[in-house]
This record gives sequence, C-alpha cells and structure tokens, in this order.
Amino acid sequence: MSHYRRIACLSTEAVETLYLLGTEDRVAGISGFTVHPPEARRDKPKISGFSSARLERILAVEPDLVVAFSDMQAELAAELIRAGLEVHVFNQRTLSGVLAMVRALGALVGAGERAEALAAELAARIEAARADAAAQTRKPRVYFEEWDAPLISGVGWVSELIALAGGVDVFADTAHHSSATRRIVADPDEVVRRAPDIVIGSWCGKKFRPERLAERAGWSAIPAVRDGRVLEIKSADILSPGPAAILRGLPQLQAAVAAWREAR
Repeated sequence: MSHYRRIACLSTEAVETLYLLGTEDRVAGISGFTVHPPEARRDKPKISGFSSARLERILAVEPDLVVAFSDMQAELAAELIRAGLEVHVFNQRTLSGVLAMVRALGALVGAGERAEALAAELAARIEAARADAAAQTRKPRVYFEEWDAPLISGVGWVSELIALAGGVDVFADTAHHSSATRRIVADPDEVVRRAPDIVIGSWCGKKFRPERLAERAGWSAIPAVRDGRVLEIKSADILSPGPAAILRGLPQLQAAVAAWREAR
C-alpha cells in the first residue's frame, strides 16, 4: 500500500496514467494542459501550466507527492523540493520509456499489478502494429510538424509511432533530439526535398492550419500537399509521452497510412 494519497500532477500523461490505473482519487491537482481523460479536467483543480506555475497554487492542494516531467520542469521541481515537497521527475522520450513510466508510477501508488497489466496492453498494441507494418511493402514518407514558426519536426516517440504505423519519418535523423531547438528545420526547402507523401500537423497548443502549408514557397510541389494528404493529429493525442500516444495517436497514424495505400 502506497503512502502517497495526494498527488500533484504537472504533466498530462501522469494524470491519464493514474486514471487508467483506477487511482484517480489520488490526483490532487493537474496541469492546465491536461486533456485525457475529460473528467480530470472537469473535476480536478488546475495548479500549473507546463513549465510554469505559482508555488502557492501547488501547495494549496497539500500534495504528498509531485509528479513532473523533463528538464523543462527542472527549475519548478527544484523550487518544490526547496519548499519541502517530495518530487518525482520522469523523462521518458521513447515508447519503451512510456511503458517504464507506467510501471514506475504504478509502483509509486501501490498499483503495481494494474500498472503491469496496462503496460502489457500497451506493449501488445505496439507489437501488433509492428507486425502489421512489417507485412506492408509500400511505406509512405511522412513529415510530422510539431510547430510552424520555426518549423519543428517530430520527437522520438512520434518517429517510432510513424514507423509502427507503416510509414517512414522523413526527419528520423533528428527525432532522437529531446530538445525542440535541435529539431528545427532551418531551411523549409528541406521538407520539399524530402518529398513526404503524408504531412501530419500537430502544433502544440494551437490549431493546425493545413491551408497555410500550400502557401509556403515551393511546398505545392510536395506530394502530400499536391494530393491533399495533409491532416492534423491533436497534440494531446500524440505529443504527450504517455498512453494516449499509443491508444489515440497510433491509430490515427495507421488510418492515414491505410488511406494512402488505398488511394494508390
């Protein structure tokens, strides 16, 4: 039995995981960026942004554990530690890291068996997708755009998901960089040269505008733009390294790849 009864979650994937584990009663506060599940956003107090928060809002929910994510919350985590709170910071950047996060968070809240079952379910979905992708001989080239000004290509787990869906990430060579600044596409013509068959937009925190891509110089020649294969996957479904990326993001990528194959 875990002694953690009031958990402040500063990242959406921690909230989602605790709900999937049936331990939502432990969630004392959430990030304002939390989307899944919708009842968390409805029922739980919002205590932080992503990389910013006021200490008093977190302290007000009287947490006995704070769960944070990545170096982007490092200064906030340090401030919370200095305030006497216990803080666990996850830093998963791969799908295997997502599974490890699920298991570790489950152990922290005394739900180890349920966490293992959830991780096994997610792993099974990954392996089923891998098998389906391996059986396909035609693989579309996919450009994933995380931001538009400047252009930022997809992060590591997104690149993995593209491959699992049966596609080829045209910027797989930079996806391993956790820092978005290391994934900036400095020359927009480079996207044109890599000629993606599918473009996925997921502008973190704002609505994707596919019509703007055709307005970029030279981009009308990109196969995806020419053929109208430019679509959005909501950032909440794919850009948080948690179960949603596998349960929601992966099926949408698979559908996009399947539609491309059918059209050909």
